[in-house]
Amino acid sequence: MAASATSNSFRQSNHPRVCVTLLTFGQSPLVKYESVASPSPAARSGETLDFRFADFEIDVARRELRRAGELVLIEPQVFDLLVYLVRNRDRIVSKSELLDTIWMGRVVSEETLSSRVSAARHAIGDDGTEQGLIRTHYKRGFRFVGNVEGVSALSGSPVATPGKNETASTTPGRPSIAVLPFKNMSGDPDQDFLADGICEDITTGLSSQRWFSVVARNSSSFNGETVDLRRVAKELEVRYVLEGSLRKAGDRVRVTAQLIDAHKCVHVWADRYDGALANIFDQQDQITNRVIDSVRSQIIMAEAARLRHKPPENIDASGLVMQALPHIWRMSADGQRQAQELLQQAVVLNAGYAHAHALLGWTYVNLFNLDSHTPIGELTNRALDAAGRALTLDDHDHWGHLVFGLSLARRRRSEVAVKHLSKSIDLNPNFALGHAGLGYALACGGQPERGLEFLEQALVLNPLDPFLAVYAPVVRYMAYFAREQYDDTVAVCRSMAARHPHHAGARRLMTVSLGMLGKTGEARDSLAHTLALQPDLSTDHVANNTVYTNASDRSRFLLGLQKAGLRQ
Repeated sequence: MAASATSNSFRQSNHPRVCVTLLTFGQSPLVKYESVASPSPAARSGETLDFRFADFEIDVARRELRRAGELVLIEPQVFDLLVYLVRNRDRIVSKSELLDTIWMGRVVSEETLSSRVSAARHAIGDDGTEQGLIRTHYKRGFRFVGNVEGVSALSGSPVATPGKNETASTTPGRPSIAVLPFKNMSGDPDQDFLADGICEDITTGLSSQRWFSVVARNSSSFNGETVDLRRVAKELEVRYVLEGSLRKAGDRVRVTAQLIDAHKCVHVWADRYDGALANIFDQQDQITNRVIDSVRSQIIMAEAARLRHKPPENIDASGLVMQALPHIWRMSADGQRQAQELLQQAVVLNAGYAHAHALLGWTYVNLFNLDSHTPIGELTNRALDAAGRALTLDDHDHWGHLVFGLSLARRRRSEVAVKHLSKSIDLNPNFALGHAGLGYALACGGQPERGLEFLEQALVLNPLDPFLAVYAPVVRYMAYFAREQYDDTVAVCRSMAARHPHHAGARRLMTVSLGMLGKTGEARDSLAHTLALQPDLSTDHVANNTVYTNASDRSRFLLGLQKAGLRQ
């Protein structure tokens, strides 16, 4: 079948241009990203390396792959997979072993594993046909077959292959945390498995995020005894330590957890969770998700505060990203612009930092509802531009697919938007914001029931996610309006507007819904607030920019505004 193609280029000053080509096969649009110009990072010289093969070099400590001295852009998970195969090149590595090691036992699709292997091959100039370096053994697994020279980063001696339970090295420049075994304080040895299970689930969940490194603990190293946290931090090379306990009293059980800055020996956060012992397995996921969400947010806030006291010249790109996150959570136009300044500095320091580009795109997505003075089309172009760069650098960046999908949803391209948002959660099934983003695209694309289903999945995955806290209400009120549940829409919008007074999107849809309910007085008052935030609101603006795909939804939106008193 013939393919038709249309091309749009989005440009932002001081950045390389990305060409986004929409290829349509029948009714199924696909998106291709082409980097028109992207600078290569300068090669570093005089560095010791861990592995050499062909004209490639792997520096495990710096997590870098280089070819003839030039840095090769590679997604972190793909890098881990490549290093594991190289280290275990003397044997076939099974798929299950890769899942246990790289994905820490998390269930992922066959397609996801295959895509990572393909990405590893592509990074080192190999492919699935030649298999000159990474060979597939049918129904058995994979083996690295290249000629490797292993060199210790310090002494030049051969590099030892770590055992399955060895401590993972942390990534330089990123904060790191060790999760210690949770203590069973109940006096009942039968509860040891529960304490261990909660600890393992928390470790796995924290490992799936990208803001900091998680050191895998040895199951017996720090178990059962009071430990010196400074010693633990020094031995494991981490700044933060999470410890906890489980205590049973009668038919009740209490789980406590506390996060400690081991360098300062101060508590950053602590919480406890009580429940019936009979229902503890039903509550285990809820407990672990709450701990994971809280720890993640607390580390980000603590690191951002710590970095503010460092000289700017001593902060690397990842530190700038860490500082940007709390500004993004503020959900104000000023907060997004402050985050943009930091993220733009990050991509100047590291033009190949895909995630920084994706987060920059996310700030423009937030401004869809917060900045009524910049044309929505311009904000959409900037979001697409940043997300396109992120995906050009790393097509496996789930944040990049999230931002690209939401931007396309804003342009009423719901089908291709859903493809990108589905890809986002395929790449990271625990990405709660990705589930919510997919819910948004479905709600605006004529499937509000499915949209709410994905939103509920997001809230189960990460109920305390700060990104979700400010985005979930948007998904909900868009779905409620599509279902003509005007009272529910007003309730969600009113709550959102109370917490975020400058959120024009919530105020606008509340006005529309009040108009549809015939509450003329309230609708007129709400319209006055809306016009204060968005003076250029007009019937033409609604026709051109309302995100709903279905014409009937857009007609109701316009009718509600007219009933509220909009005359233009």
